[in-house]
Amino acid sequence: MRLGLCQLTSTPDKQANLALVGAAMATAAERGAQIAVFPEATMARFGTPLRPVAEPLDGPWANAVRELAVANGVVAMVGMFTPADDGRVHNTLLVTSAHTHLGYDKIHLFDAFGFTESATVAPGEPTVVVDLDGVRVGLAICYDLRFPGLFTTLADQGATVIVVPASWGGGPGKREQWELLVRARALDSTSWVLGCGQAPPDTGAETGKAPTGIGHSIVADPFGRVHARLGEEPGILVVDVDPAMAAEARAAIPVLANRRL
Repeated sequence: MRLGLCQLTSTPDKQANLALVGAAMATAAERGAQIAVFPEATMARFGTPLRPVAEPLDGPWANAVRELAVANGVVAMVGMFTPADDGRVHNTLLVTSAHTHLGYDKIHLFDAFGFTESATVAPGEPTVVVDLDGVRVGLAICYDLRFPGLFTTLADQGATVIVVPASWGGGPGKREQWELLVRARALDSTSWVLGCGQAPPDTGAETGKAPTGIGHSIVADPFGRVHARLGEEPGILVVDVDPAMAAEARAAIPVLANRRL
């Protein structure tokens, strides 16, 4: 399975961001990617009022992403915001292609490091694993990475590859935590874990304590080894992953089978 991690810097303008998605998706497809993964908050970066930009999964923005995915012959995974029933929004990972159109709503909200995501974002509830070309792919978003139980649950549901779009908050030690957590969750779940991050905005563009990204997208294999990574700048990381390696890891390190709690 070949995936393209499209590390970009979102703006507050969702139409401008749609153009960024289209350009990056075309490049990933040209390089042979079957799946094009984009960061959390690709629709509009954090620090932007979210309710005015949110749209349902059958709205024009998500449908435009689907049209791009169909035109490029890929499955697109793109961070967006959808309306919640209580006046807030959901932080949603859109998965769309010619044959698939669904969303995962972020379960764990980033009420940490001085930011309160739950003030504007409602939590999701069900976990989501999607079948793509015979491979079970689990979905998570950013702060979900700090909760091992979600990743072992996704593995229990058959996932051998787990995709984690993020807009990781900056600060002392945060890059190190990002890499550590991606690798740890790969070991916890004995799955491939692919973290696709927002590249940071230009100096001075950050709004308050909003987590607008640090870049450093990273792929860890089911043994917790770093398979590939990007730096801070926008870029596209195209990687080949072998889902069969999950079976090798689960035979060698049977943490899922050996659990007692």
